[in-house]
Amino acid sequence: MEPPRSVVSPELASSFRLAMRQLASGVCLVTHGEGEARVGLTATSVSSLSVDPPTLIVCVNRAASLYARLKRGDAFGVSVLGAQHGEYADRFAARTGLKGAERFGEGEWIETDARVLLLADALATFECEAEEIIERHTHAIVVGRVTSAAPQPNDGALLYWRGAYDRIGWSAEELSRVIGAVPCNSRPPLQIVP
Repeated sequence: MEPPRSVVSPELASSFRLAMRQLASGVCLVTHGEGEARVGLTATSVSSLSVDPPTLIVCVNRAASLYARLKRGDAFGVSVLGAQHGEYADRFAARTGLKGAERFGEGEWIETDARVLLLADALATFECEAEEIIERHTHAIVVGRVTSAAPQPNDGALLYWRGAYDRIGWSAEELSRVIGAVPCNSRPPLQIVP
């Protein structure tokens, strides 16, 4: 089913895009599949929905190859990108010309029991099951029931703001260089627990 055609004026559409660029957002990779069937995209519209049960939402363009997979209720992964992951964000946002499984060519990936791929050095990872999909206009709101979550809070975060990537926070390594010691809250990265 094709999304309805917009009746919004070009001026309003342009103003809306520019205004939304003022909203700083975290950057995530949303991934699905294995082998040559792997697909993924960069998303700045990921948000917590509920803690009980653990649930998140992600907005996905209905024209994206990932959307057809999620519509079946398949498992998917969300990797929260750190400040050093700008290249991954570009790759999965189709800015490099890579498609499908080619986007996974670099980086270390963890495959879960549900065959979900997660970026190993992400700030946090979530394994989810597509629980509900709400189609609106060109996009769909995917409600994901979280089946596992793993935080690794030792790095700065990648943000999307004013049409470009930025960062917030420092990595443990940067902090140690500035103050000359490893911060007391520094700890080894957590492993994914299904």
